[in-house]
Amino acid sequence: MTRVAIMGSGSWGTAFGMVLADAGSEVTIWGRDADVVADIAQHHRNEAYHPGVDLPDRMTATTDPAAALDGAGLVVLAVPAQVLRANLGQWARQVPGDSVLVSLMKGIEIGTSKRMSEVIIESAQVPAERVAVVSGPNLAREIAERQPAATTVACVDEDSARRLQDACTTDYFRPYWTTDVVGTEIGGSVKNVIAVANGMAAGMGLGENSQASLITRGLAEMARLGVALGADPLTFQGLAGVGDLVATCQSPLSRNRTFGVNLGRGLSVEETIAMTKQTCEAYKSCQPILELGQAHGVDMPITEQVVQVLYHGRSPRHMAAAFMSRDTKSEALLGELD
Repeated sequence: MTRVAIMGSGSWGTAFGMVLADAGSEVTIWGRDADVVADIAQHHRNEAYHPGVDLPDRMTATTDPAAALDGAGLVVLAVPAQVLRANLGQWARQVPGDSVLVSLMKGIEIGTSKRMSEVIIESAQVPAERVAVVSGPNLAREIAERQPAATTVACVDEDSARRLQDACTTDYFRPYWTTDVVGTEIGGSVKNVIAVANGMAAGMGLGENSQASLITRGLAEMARLGVALGADPLTFQGLAGVGDLVATCQSPLSRNRTFGVNLGRGLSVEETIAMTKQTCEAYKSCQPILELGQAHGVDMPITEQVVQVLYHGRSPRHMAAAFMSRDTKSEALLGELD
C-alpha cells in the first residue's frame, strides 16, 4: 500500500487526496490552517473547501510537514504556484529519496517563467524522472462528489507515469499517461489565462459565438507556445489541452473564469481580487506566460490583452475590440505565428 503526502489542504489537494485514498493509498494531508487540519483528521471533512463531503477513512492530516512526508512514496504538491519554490526549500531534506513528486499546480513562476516541474527539479534537487504532473478537466468540487472524470498524468519516465496512473485509478477517475510534461504543463497554465478572457466575455454579456471564438483561438495560442517549447502538438488535442480548456472556460466552478466574469461585469481588478476566496493562478501567471512567449518568438494576443486588463488598466471592452481588430489571415493551429 502506497503512503502519500499531500502538501496543501485546499480544494484540489483535498479532492485528489480523496482519489488516491479511494484507490487504496494511505493519505496524509499537510496544511497550515490548524482548523482545516483538525477537521480532516478528526471528522474526515474539509468543510472550508468541500462542505458536506465525507472524506475516506484512509485520509488524515497534520500541520507537521515532516510527519506528512515520512515514508511517502508519492509527494503531491498542491500549494499556489508562486510559493512552491519557498516551500520546497523548507521541505526538500524531508522528502523520501525514492518518492515521485507530483505537481497539481497550473502556473508559471514569476521572475523565471519556469514551469512547475522545472521549479521542483531545481528546488528539491531531484532528477526529472522523479517529477510528474497531473492536468486535465478536473474541477475539484465535481471530483470531490465522485463524478466521472479523466485526466493526464505526465512524467518523462514512463515507469513513473504508470506508477502514478495506477495509484489514482478509481471507478470514477480515469488517468491517461504521457511522457510529454512540457505540453501537459503549458496546457494547464495557459488555459487559465484563456478562461479569464472568456469569463470577461461572458461577464460583458457576449454570447456563445464570441466565447467559442476565444476558446478556439486560445487553443491555438496554447499549442503554438507548447510546440515552441518542444511539446507534442497532439497533447493539446487531449485532456490536458482542449479538455481542460473547455471545462475551465465554461464552468461556473472555475475560479479563473469567475475572476474574468467579475471583471466583465464592471468590477475593478482590486475588487475582484478582494472577493476571490481561492487562488486565481492566471492573475499571477499571465505575465510570465507572456514573457515566455516573447522569449520564444510566439505571439500570444489573448494573453497579451489579459495582461493589459489585469496590470495596465485596459477595460475588458477594449480587450475585445483589440482582439477583433487584428489583421485577418489563414486559420492554422500551429502554422505561422499570428
